Amino acid sequence: MTSTGTGGAPAASAEATGFLYPFLDASETDAQALLTDLAASARAKAAQSAELRRSTLEASREAIATAAAEMARRFAAGGRLFTFGNGGSSTDATTLAALFARPPTGPPLPAFSLTADQAILTALGNDVGFELVFARQLIARATAGDIALAMSTSGSSADLASGLHEARRRGMYTVGFAGYDGGAMARSPDVDVCFVVRSQSVHRIQESQALLGHHLWAAVHEHMVHEHGTEDQ
Repeated sequence: MTSTGTGGAPAASAEATGFLYPFLDASETDAQALLTDLAASARAKAAQSAELRRSTLEASREAIATAAAEMARRFAAGGRLFTFGNGGSSTDATTLAALFARPPTGPPLPAFSLTADQAILTALGNDVGFELVFARQLIARATAGDIALAMSTSGSSADLASGLHEARRRGMYTVGFAGYDGGAMARSPDVDVCFVVRSQSVHRIQESQALLGHHLWAAVHEHMVHEHGTEDQ
């Protein structure tokens, strides 16, 4: 039989978040001590996030400059940006596409998320297989001169690899965002620039990737205004 915790719920469910808050205990009776531990945990996570974002940004400055210059050149020549990812990274990819397309300042640039249309995703997933949901969209929509940007925490998702390979085959400029050690994305010949957030935490990786994406957009914007003569709209 499955052991249960209080109230008959499976014991495992009570421990599902134990890796996040190891100090939580069902037998804890000191409310003030619990609140103190929670506050200390939040401060520690915030400090870890801030330090990782700082170190990642510092390590990525040269790559940001390189990618931004080429992306700006392609935008100026009529190129478009296509972003994609899975899970939480799909949301981050969509957010980044929106930042380029509907910026808070500066000229809007043509940017599209390949995860934004659920009808297309489910049709392709059903008809040709999920591994090809991004590659097939690039076949239909992208040309040489465009930009592909894939976001991932593992860096090793098969559908992202297929999309990046198709982008390379079509003459697109390819940018990857990965976590951990960069995974397959960091070693792929199909990726021109790969930003790696070296952390074991999915949460911290995605926080740092969001910052990198914003800095990449800002650098592209600077190039567009100062080097390609694009005025603010």
